[in-house]
Amino acid sequence: MSIYDEIEIEDMAFVAGERGGSFTYPCPCGDRFILSAEELLGGEDVAPCPSCSLRIRIVFDADTLEDVIAAAQAKAAATEAAAAAH
Repeated sequence: MSIYDEIEIEDMAFVAGERGGSFTYPCPCGDRFILSAEELLGGEDVAPCPSCSLRIRIVFDADTLEDVIAAAQAKAAATEAAAAAH
């Protein structure tokens, strides 16, 4: 399996939702690479693009992954709450 690029998890966007939310990153084809928090915690580090054959490797420190995910989930929840308040 070839890897198009390696992307730091901090450079990815987080989208709240099922499976603990997902980390996404723009693909050159116009779609987005996507990998769920659940998949990351399960040891997966390669995010496919659903529209083309490209894949990226997500670079992160396994020792702090749970903290990174929790912080992303908290930030998404706060953003959602602020939007609902307006």
